[in-house]
Formats: sequence, structure tokens, C-alpha cells
Amino acid sequence: MTTTQTNQANQANQANQVKDEQFLHSSLNRQIAGWSVLYTKLHNFHWYVKGPHFFKLHEKFEEFYNEAAENLDVVAERLLAIGGRPAATISEHLSLSPVEEAAQGLSAEQMVQAIVEDYTTMVEAMAEAQEAAENLDDQVTADMLIGMQASLQKQVWMLNAFLGK
Repeated sequence: MTTTQTNQANQANQANQVKDEQFLHSSLNRQIAGWSVLYTKLHNFHWYVKGPHFFKLHEKFEEFYNEAAENLDVVAERLLAIGGRPAATISEHLSLSPVEEAAQGLSAEQMVQAIVEDYTTMVEAMAEAQEAAENLDDQVTADMLIGMQASLQKQVWMLNAFLGK
């Protein structure tokens, strides 16, 4: 291989590395946005849940929004550690989030179903981010996302059991 060919190959590798890093940063910002929207949505459910399961769900939704806040912070700090810039405004979060804001007037069961759907969506988005991290040999970020996926998958299972599924 000539020097010119070697230089061209190095430039192509560097360009691919930059693209991969940008994709990872973008994927992590989608996670940050998703956790931010979920944090607010879970508060909505915590405040407005009604019915015979009020006490259990009121407590569970609080547990979930506390976990959302923790995950939001962990992902944002990881993004900063790898040279990214976390999305940090409500408008960014709403535009980047893979999940939607809470609908109004939901029954307790509809709230639980919405969380199942949102957590499933977040797991799918995490898998994309995890793959991007692994492509960059960033095992710390990949491991962080794997742990979050495992937690959400367990919660989806438990919530589906609550719904009788």
C-alpha cells in the first residue's frame, strides 16, 4: 500500500469514527430526552391515578420517576465524560424523546399500559445506543445501557403481570 493509500484509509477510518461518535451521542441524547419526558409523565400518573389500586400504583409511580431521574443523570454524565453535550432544555427533550407526553384522563390500567409501551420503546432505543457504543469499543457505555435494559425489561414483565398479561 502506498503512502497516499494509507493516508486515504486513515482519513476514511477517522471519518467513520466521527460518524459513529456522533450517532452514539445522538442516541444518548434520545435516552436523556426519553427519561426527562418519562420523569414528568410518571409524576402525572403519580398525581392522577385513581381507583382500587391507588395506594400501590401511587407508590410504584414514585419509584419509577425516581429511577427515571437517576437514569437521566447517569446518561447525561456519561455523555459528558465521552465528550458529548447532553440535551438540556424542555424543547430539546420533547423533540428528541422516543416517548410521548402523558395523555389526560387515563384509567390506572391505561397508565400502566402506557408505561409498558414506553419502557419497551426505551429498551429498543437503548439497544441502538448499546450497539453504537460497542462499535466504538466503549464497553462502559454499553454496560450502562445493558443494566438499564435489564431493569426495564423486568419492570415490563411485572407491569404486564399486573395487567394480567
